[in-house]
Amino acid sequence: MSEQGPTVFNDRYELHRKLARGGMSDVYLARDQLLDRPVAVKVLFPEYAREATFVERFRREAQAVANLSHGNIVAVYDWGEQAGTYFIVMEYVEGRSLSEIIRTEGPLHPTRAAEIAADVAAALGFAHRNGVVHRDVKPGNVLIGPSGQVKVTDFGIAQAISGTQSSLTQDGSVMGTAAYFSPEQAQGKTVDPRSDLYSLGCVLYEMLTTRPPFEGDTPVAIAYKHVQEAPTPPSAAGVAVPPALEAITMRLLAKDPAQRYASADDLRTDLRRFLDGEPVQAPSPTTVAPAAAAAAPVAPTAGVPAYYDQPVPSRRTGWWVALMILLLAGLAAALIYVASNLDSSSAKLVKVPDVIEMTEANAVGELSKLGFDVEVVQETRQDKPVGVVFDQNPKGNTEVDPGTRVTIYVSAGEDQVAVPDVIDLTESNAEAKLRQEGFEVQILYAADDSVDEDRVIKQSPEPGTKADKGSVVTITVSSGKDEVEVPDVRGMNAAAAANQLRQAGFTVAEQRRNDDIVAAGLVIDTQPGAGATVDPDATITLIVSNGPAATTTTAAPTTVPTTTPTTTPTTTPTTTPTTTPTTTPTSSTP
Repeated sequence: MSEQGPTVFNDRYELHRKLARGGMSDVYLARDQLLDRPVAVKVLFPEYAREATFVERFRREAQAVANLSHGNIVAVYDWGEQAGTYFIVMEYVEGRSLSEIIRTEGPLHPTRAAEIAADVAAALGFAHRNGVVHRDVKPGNVLIGPSGQVKVTDFGIAQAISGTQSSLTQDGSVMGTAAYFSPEQAQGKTVDPRSDLYSLGCVLYEMLTTRPPFEGDTPVAIAYKHVQEAPTPPSAAGVAVPPALEAITMRLLAKDPAQRYASADDLRTDLRRFLDGEPVQAPSPTTVAPAAAAAAPVAPTAGVPAYYDQPVPSRRTGWWVALMILLLAGLAAALIYVASNLDSSSAKLVKVPDVIEMTEANAVGELSKLGFDVEVVQETRQDKPVGVVFDQNPKGNTEVDPGTRVTIYVSAGEDQVAVPDVIDLTESNAEAKLRQEGFEVQILYAADDSVDEDRVIKQSPEPGTKADKGSVVTITVSSGKDEVEVPDVRGMNAAAAANQLRQAGFTVAEQRRNDDIVAAGLVIDTQPGAGATVDPDATITLIVSNGPAATTTTAAPTTVPTTTPTTTPTTTPTTTPTTTPTTTPTSSTP
């Protein structure tokens, strides 16, 4: 992951957090930004891109695997290269690997083991029919979904890797891979689909017993056993295995590919017969006592593939015959001695102590004191303190041979990091910073009068808090100030309207104008208008009426009525009545 932000391949696949680390790659949970769906991105280690042969082989294999579409195969959506790093985009499967299930649950019920093996066989059969050999079938490459659906992953990748360096010399998960090699793989021979069937036989064996058929201190030692030693039947490990299922398992583990099932489909058919209670086609395995099985490698023919040529004895006589008789007599004596001591050796089984909840040091000391070979595996655990044993294999109180390897699983503590401080960052910068640290991000929005829009107001968990990678950090982003509606004050007295607006938190301004309809002193309108959403402290302008305009309504009545009526009535009535009445009466009086 880059310091600048999440890594994005092909401008499409954004890496979120690491899911797993294997011997050849890291696997990340990512999001397909184009289709908005979770995907798993396998990022191959850089050393695999240094050779041209690998690049070409990888390209061919990735194309072939991308064409496999089957319900029991993890789909490959895309692949590519960016800045010298090769990656594969796959279907994201929620669930657990078969290796984790075996480790935590112990031997699986034979029915469940057969069902899983049948689904794996279905996946292999489909791939084989399409010309793809897996070459790395192991419990770690079998995923079990929440509903029990079986998915096989990593098809064809081992073929691409095999051209760059020997599988027996790789680091990381090589020991696990060597435990599932076919004899032909171990010898560097060309493999075909029957090699996958041998590996599936190893997986089925481990599901039934919790251990692969062959173990050793080095990959080379394990590979040697695959070639030279005969596997002990699963039932000899002290678990109840139906004879039919044991027969299927032992046929898969045949050294000679010709003695295995001819195809994965034939294997699946036999497994279905077993599950349906019908007779299987695999021959019943020969019962081998544990002691005899352990001694098998020293016999001239035991454990050697049938297709290896055995030396033809030369025609000797005399002392050579006598020597052989002596050797056989010695061997017989040794066998008698072993048989006579079987009961006493069985009494020497040692009980494995229960070391769960002990510290690593105390657990190792306790187991070493009893002669056990101790293997320590550290894993991240959120519920256990650092250095405390949370699991062991074999379980406590199990009786085993002295010197048996006991694996203890020790808590490495919580995979937690400090939550970065993203308060006051922009939404995009805050999200990028959190995802860079491996967190998922939830974004909420809230109005805030004091924080600018698009800035983070608060976060949970708080800055500096320790939290698990992949957990959710919630950030609250400011959407700006909380807006309110402008109240309707039209028709109100200007003073009353201004008072109401100020009480609501607004700043009030006033403009006046004449209006023929709204009486003087009343509010005509506001700016912004009633119902508009604004900041709580916005300025609201009142438009107040002055009443009708004064110049237009008073000019006409003053001029016209005053001039005309005053002149005419005054002159005429006064002159006429006064002259006539006075003259006439005076002249007629006697």
